[in-house]
Amino acid sequence: MLMRLRNIRLFAMAIATVLIATSCGGTGNSPQSASPDADCRVIKHEAGKTEVCGQPENVVVLGPNVLELLLALGVQPAGFADQMAFHQGKYDNPSQQIPYLGDRVKSQPANVGLTYTPSIEAILNTQPDLIVGSQWLEKEYGNLSEIAPTLLLEWFDVEGNLQAIAQALGRPELAEGAIAKRQEKIANARKKLAPAVKTNPKVLMLTASNLQEMVLITEGNSFCGSLMKDLGFELIYPPGIDRQDANLRPPLSLEVLPQFNEADSAIVLGYNFKDSSQLEGMEDFQERQLSGIEKSWQENAIAQSLDASKAGRVYFIPAYLCLGLPGPIGTELYLKELETQLLPSQ
Repeated sequence: MLMRLRNIRLFAMAIATVLIATSCGGTGNSPQSASPDADCRVIKHEAGKTEVCGQPENVVVLGPNVLELLLALGVQPAGFADQMAFHQGKYDNPSQQIPYLGDRVKSQPANVGLTYTPSIEAILNTQPDLIVGSQWLEKEYGNLSEIAPTLLLEWFDVEGNLQAIAQALGRPELAEGAIAKRQEKIANARKKLAPAVKTNPKVLMLTASNLQEMVLITEGNSFCGSLMKDLGFELIYPPGIDRQDANLRPPLSLEVLPQFNEADSAIVLGYNFKDSSQLEGMEDFQERQLSGIEKSWQENAIAQSLDASKAGRVYFIPAYLCLGLPGPIGTELYLKELETQLLPSQ
């Protein structure tokens, strides 16, 4: 399933349920006009424009990327759909059920299915007054917007998404603080990682569940790559590649790895969701994501022939952390992981 997580398009989309409308004000591409004294505003997003009135209290988020934005704005979710079925049933112990963000979730939100295949019935049961998801749900936008005002956002547009959600919440000022905090974290990490950039600037970066399923990360196709560039590193590419092409996901075969031997280091964003349900805590989550690819890399002669492998500079990080959480919280956690692995221990 994380073939889509490699490029943040993880799941097939399929919902065919007719819904009964229950919302404040109009939604959709042509929002209804609000009365002059109504507390309403129109928010532009990937599916058009949506009118939101008042201050939403029951917010359903369809994806970890929007859950972290909601939490960064100081709002707790009423319902949540994760990228994979890490947990069945209600999130009654979020810290052990929602990767990386669970310790910040205090609301015990309803489990409304998966990011791209949410449960319409579960969403209805939460009686939401705002739904936030990704642009990949555009075919379901009409159905979702009949339940409540719905925003569909571009996955990696963190600043724009923070502003859109804060505006929908009636608290636009909240976005600026979250954006500034994220930028400050990146600036601080750039200073801390400067010694690593100076000594080992060239990085091969890829996602992989095993050595037969590898995809090259570029500065154009994900936040993971663009962040490395912002930190000062130079990503390594094969000749002729358009590194700015956001839709380019070059697959890599094991046999071509030696072509990247100029890389001083390699960062492998690992994943393994074949047995993802009912995790036994977050340590179990990280172990499942990395154990397969790490073992395969260590045991493969071609992978071990790279100078980066010989020097002990191949680093394994769960793909969910960087690809799934590009916002302020995920960025902070990912930067800490980079600092821990790339900098010598004190």
